[in-house]
Amino acid sequence: MNPTTRYAKSGDIHIAYQVFGDGPVDLVLAPGFVSHIENYWDDPRCARWLTRLASFSRLVIFDKRGTGLSDRVPDLPTMDERMDDMRAVMDAVGLEQAAVMGISEGGSLASVFAAHHQARCNALVLYGAFATFKSWFATPEALEELFEYIGTQWGTGASLPMFAPSLGDDPAYQQWWGKFERLGANPGAAIALMRMNNEIDITDILPAIHVPTLVIHKTDDVTIDIEGGRTLATRIPNARMFEMPGQDHLPWADDCEPYLREIEEFLTGETSAPITDRVLATVLFTDIVDSTARAGALGDRAWRDLLATHDNAVRKQLSRFRGNEVKSLGDGFLATFDGPARAIQCARSIKDSVAQVGVDVRIGLHTGEVELADDDVRGIAVHIASRVASIGDAGDILVTRTVKDLVAGSGLAFDDRGDRVLKGVPDAWQLYSVH
Repeated sequence: MNPTTRYAKSGDIHIAYQVFGDGPVDLVLAPGFVSHIENYWDDPRCARWLTRLASFSRLVIFDKRGTGLSDRVPDLPTMDERMDDMRAVMDAVGLEQAAVMGISEGGSLASVFAAHHQARCNALVLYGAFATFKSWFATPEALEELFEYIGTQWGTGASLPMFAPSLGDDPAYQQWWGKFERLGANPGAAIALMRMNNEIDITDILPAIHVPTLVIHKTDDVTIDIEGGRTLATRIPNARMFEMPGQDHLPWADDCEPYLREIEEFLTGETSAPITDRVLATVLFTDIVDSTARAGALGDRAWRDLLATHDNAVRKQLSRFRGNEVKSLGDGFLATFDGPARAIQCARSIKDSVAQVGVDVRIGLHTGEVELADDDVRGIAVHIASRVASIGDAGDILVTRTVKDLVAGSGLAFDDRGDRVLKGVPDAWQLYSVH
């Protein structure tokens, strides 16, 4: 019998998931481009693959929002929302901590989740994954060919050779693959998702992953270039790379036992505890513009009253967007977020809410690794965010390119402010202002 499909609530969105297996480790599987957790079981190859994973784990599979059996959404999902969805599934299952495995594009989600939520992720497995989208489609022309296919032939299964050439001449399998396409997403959603994927670049956050990591890639993968996997293994500290012969990108298409044994040994053997005092975070600094002059003009009492109103407004928005207030800086705040899109949305709301009481602020954001120290945060990421905020003008929300790249598909708009040298920080940093 196939596992029962259940739903986890992530905000207002229902995320479809299944749980099966009774192995010694908990494993959460982030799927690739599109998925349909019930359709998986209609293919004997895929069913055997899932059953093998469940032979050494309690396996949790889910459909990302906008795909499969999960709720369709009007807007493209951000990486923040996808992390929230994974966390919601883990909460529904009752998992405080689990290993996370990402397939193909799902590897980006798994990697960002592992960097942000080390307390909940004790190991990371990446199969056929990549850091930048160019490992999938190296040129705009190649991507346009896919868009043409989706617009005219989606649901026929004719794309099968692009993912599993060993099965490309099998009419029965092409029929199942066509159904996989139709159930995974409609053509419009598939194109929109690929446009979002086109903006993926998680290179800068890879050094912030501090959980044991296994990277698996086939040397002649027809979909994701082997260099995509090698980049992950090189940039993630102490990651282990397992390369094996093969062309098929689908993890269940050909002989998958060699890498499944590798995963089993990796997850069930001795692993070191994750380093939880260093995590990836989006750091936000706010600063009241011309605060000294305002204080002098208003006088001490009126300034204290205005500052208290400002502080209440900022704290209300931090609570609304799940920001962590690190400390008040007298004329501003330092806060951290577990997702950059949420941090930007909070920054915009802070700017608007304090403007209503006659206060102009400038805000800077950067995503990077921070060190948790008592009730404070430290590290170069904190300094970068502070310097970014300091060079803004009244009403500016400035972000680094790292932040911009991580909110691909969010609908947020940016203006390029060019490269800037930040005081006390090596190299020049490309900055953007948020509309």
